[in-house]
Amino acid sequence: MTTASRVVLLVEDEPHIRQLLRTLFELERFRVIEAENAERGLIEARTHKPDLMIVDLGLPDRNGMEVISAVRSWSRVPIIVLSARTDEAGIVAALDAGADDYVTKPFGPRELSARVQVALRHSASAGAAGGTLQIGVWKIDLRARKACDRSGAEVHLTPIEFRLLEVLAEHTGLVVTHRTLLQQVWGPGSTQHTHYLRVYMKQLRSKLEPDPARPQWLLTETAVGYRLVQHG
Repeated sequence: MTTASRVVLLVEDEPHIRQLLRTLFELERFRVIEAENAERGLIEARTHKPDLMIVDLGLPDRNGMEVISAVRSWSRVPIIVLSARTDEAGIVAALDAGADDYVTKPFGPRELSARVQVALRHSASAGAAGGTLQIGVWKIDLRARKACDRSGAEVHLTPIEFRLLEVLAEHTGLVVTHRTLLQQVWGPGSTQHTHYLRVYMKQLRSKLEPDPARPQWLLTETAVGYRLVQHG
């Protein structure tokens, strides 16, 4: 599929935001479909089967999270939340409902474009799980459960640390919520134990990041979750 044939659905009630997004996406050669409320958004999603959705949480008829949940019942289309809300609880709920990422208003076109490209790449591939990661000097083989630098020196990572990296790698470049990480690493009964994540992320950073206090690869999304980024 070429970029020119991609379809983006904008579910946004503010006309000036839709116009800004339309201009941005048309410059990237997307075909743009607009919906001013949740009900119209769900109809357009079913009708056009878009390659990407941008969804505002504060829609006039229904919460945007309901749109995300409804679409997730039948589609894995990448969904990016675009919202002026500052409460982390709403953002976390949207991500847990199935959104791939979020961008807060006001937003920069470059930031949104970068997040869109990450979401589309993630959608088009199976992710990095089962493959290798490069974090600083460390090459991490997730399948072999081994991490070595260029000289062959190995750093010891525990099974839980490898599993945590594996889940983050499945969503490289995208935010992964605390709840999702806890469910997939420790199990459904552990979703309230966010201190587990703080402890293990601190350990991972101390082993893999050149400056754990200023991480470059294992990033914190405050009160939301974590994001693994790959440079270069």
